Amino acid sequence: MWDLLQRGDGVVLEMDLLEGLETLKFEYGVPEEDRTWLFLQGRSRGLTIEACAHATFFCKLFQILRQAVFGHHLSGRVASDPSFTHEKFNVGIIGGGHLGKQLAHVLLQLVPIPTENLRISSRRPEALGDLQKLGVQCFYHNAYLVSWANVVFLCCLPSQLPNICMEIQNSLDKACVVYSFVAAIPVSRLKLLLNHTNILRPQYQCAGGITLNIKWLEGMLYAVLNICTAKEISHVQVLQLLNDHFLSVHFEDCEKEKASCPKFQLTDFISKTYAKSFPLRRPFPWFDLTAVQLKETPFSQHLAASPALQDHLTHLYCRSFGVSLTKEDRQEVSAPGSPPNKERTDTHAA
Repeated sequence: MWDLLQRGDGVVLEMDLLEGLETLKFEYGVPEEDRTWLFLQGRSRGLTIEACAHATFFCKLFQILRQAVFGHHLSGRVASDPSFTHEKFNVGIIGGGHLGKQLAHVLLQLVPIPTENLRISSRRPEALGDLQKLGVQCFYHNAYLVSWANVVFLCCLPSQLPNICMEIQNSLDKACVVYSFVAAIPVSRLKLLLNHTNILRPQYQCAGGITLNIKWLEGMLYAVLNICTAKEISHVQVLQLLNDHFLSVHFEDCEKEKASCPKFQLTDFISKTYAKSFPLRRPFPWFDLTAVQLKETPFSQHLAASPALQDHLTHLYCRSFGVSLTKEDRQEVSAPGSPPNKERTDTHAA
């Protein structure tokens, strides 16, 4: 832990505040033979950063979607229905521990979500004074929280999850996305506990940077489709929305040849056989996100076979945090000529 002290003559000195205070250092009391495990501290921090970054990107895409729909960017019934223009994007967090608090601050600052659109349910709301000072409502009422929210982040302990699921399962709207950080509970088990199909459980890797896992990207995009299906938006309009807002970020070398850039098609999300008889004005079918994350889908096959689409989604992710990839960065993220396998599709955004 370092601090800066200012001397009278204007010279800045750098000083270790813990120098000579060995008992206050993190590694104090850890036997020498066990210090090899201290790397887990850094690993835990890295996974927390990745978890918050993915959740932020997820919420950013939801905001883009809602702005496009409710901002009259689409034609037809959606644009003419006044009820679409005033809906808010409400985010709830269940659990006010370390992850829940970190996630709340990140969402407020980086999405950004207005404080009135973020609420936290915790058994100890009094411990969230810093968030309450910002204007975030903190209380202990899980069922009320999920009945209000469009997206609910589960940041609780595995031992608490069964009781929480019993409390909230009857209050969940079908379109509410449950985003679980509880790694010990598989998504198939969570589906049974909640009797709910709109569930996301991100997958992480600790590989020297933030990893965009193909199944996470897939689940996120199918969740976006479910939002549009709940609003009965035709699949043609949805594809237009995805192409205009999610594939609009290009690399410099493809700006001149945008015609060759990837575009989402109906068969990227449903089978070719099903697509042949799909009416133009029909919304996408409702997708079970648990099945999407556990099985191969048309989109996972398409994404694995399309390096250009992988590049564009990686670029979209980076640009959402204000990071512009150069041509050299692009080569590091995905080496040209790499085979379309798991190592290729689990791309890294350092």
